[in-house]
Amino acid sequence: MADATAQPVSEKYEEIVSRLGKVVERLEGGGLSLEESIAAFEEGIRLARAGAAKLEEAERKVEVLLEGDRTAPFSGQEK
Repeated sequence: MADATAQPVSEKYEEIVSRLGKVVERLEGGGLSLEESIAAFEEGIRLARAGAAKLEEAERKVEVLLEGDRTAPFSGQEK
């Protein structure tokens, strides 16, 4: 059980979302045993967390870029 949550997800955000969609389809489709359902749920949680981390990373990068743009016009005008 710990193995499924310990594996890092190093894919692009779009790949994570695609894989997460497939997991959701499997879970919603039914026909899985309890053990298979739990394993799929664990994978889904891991992928959801990885996707959220990618989004947070992108947001931080955008904030840094925007901060640079806000201060750039004033840097050469100060005396």
